Amino acid sequence: MELGFFLQGSFYLSFLISILAFIAVLSIIVFIHEYGHFQVGRWFGVKIEAFSIGFGRELIGYTDRHGTRWKICPWPIGGYVRFEGDANAASIPDAKVVHSPTSLHAKPVWQRALIVAAGPFANFLLAIAIFSVAFMIMGKAYIEPKVGEVTAGSVAEKAGILPGDYIRSIDGNEVASFSELQRLVWFKAGRELHVEVERQGEKRTLILVPTTLVEPDSFGGKTSRGVLGVGSVKGKSSIKVAYFTPGQAILQGCKETWGIVTVTGEFIGNMISGRQSVKQVGSAASIAKGAGDAVSNGPMNFVIYIAFLSISIGLINLFPVPMLDGGHLVYYALEALRGKPLGPHAQEWGFRIGLSFVVMLMLVGVVNDGGRIFNVVFGT
Repeated sequence: MELGFFLQGSFYLSFLISILAFIAVLSIIVFIHEYGHFQVGRWFGVKIEAFSIGFGRELIGYTDRHGTRWKICPWPIGGYVRFEGDANAASIPDAKVVHSPTSLHAKPVWQRALIVAAGPFANFLLAIAIFSVAFMIMGKAYIEPKVGEVTAGSVAEKAGILPGDYIRSIDGNEVASFSELQRLVWFKAGRELHVEVERQGEKRTLILVPTTLVEPDSFGGKTSRGVLGVGSVKGKSSIKVAYFTPGQAILQGCKETWGIVTVTGEFIGNMISGRQSVKQVGSAASIAKGAGDAVSNGPMNFVIYIAFLSISIGLINLFPVPMLDGGHLVYYALEALRGKPLGPHAQEWGFRIGLSFVVMLMLVGVVNDGGRIFNVVFGT
């Protein structure tokens, strides 16, 4: 009974840590995202009526000297900046308002586009800053792309790859570490790859088709990825650490951020094309679980998790879906081409479709996470 009580207490403690970590992570990322909109809007002279972290009724807040109401609301699933002339938090123009010079919708289209793009851009800047500081302080640990083992029957074995070989490039992309090798193969199952292999100073190019490996994730579900069937060299001696000057660290931070953008983009593209299962889509529960795991692995892991999630949220917001920042950018592009904005009814219907898409995606994530939690609890 005492053991059962202890395990139950550990579960609730882990659950509480995950929830608190989730709120902290999302609040930081949302603040940075919305501050990007806010700051560029203020540079262009737009009046900002509200800056909110969370949705719902205001819990606490204050009004600054510019008349902006800064507030925290109880539902920590996002946030918004409401500009003068907005009908709602999604910045749909209020047709009933006569727009003044300080209204968002009275500004030139290029200024509105920059204000909208500033949110995702701020997310990418946050990630670059986190990676850059981490690389400056601790350096970047990596395992060189040297083959330590070859799985029997794998495509690597059939192609003649041997332990001790180096993987130098994949489809023309230089491979500097084993993790980079994995990233370049992750979403390429079933596709031909040109793999440059070096053995005793001699290089040759092989054509390999990665196979699919399905394995359990940390949340009771399944994840799939492409593999060649090679493993890295084991042991501490295989781990190298690269140290950088501040300028080099910033460059590495940009490269790390871009690498995550491309991987995330590939994952989304594969889901749309059907190569990747939508069962891998998660909801807030998955984010909370990841945040809790990151906290338990130490402060640095938690900060790095913030960077990963910030990139994902920035990228998702650039989708050309009405209601997201990318949808606004599409509207502005059409306005620039037509010489006038879309009519209010067209914009309203676009936002309704966009809202339906976002809600549908959230429901898919909730259903997937619900199934994972059921599997964990009941062991099915």
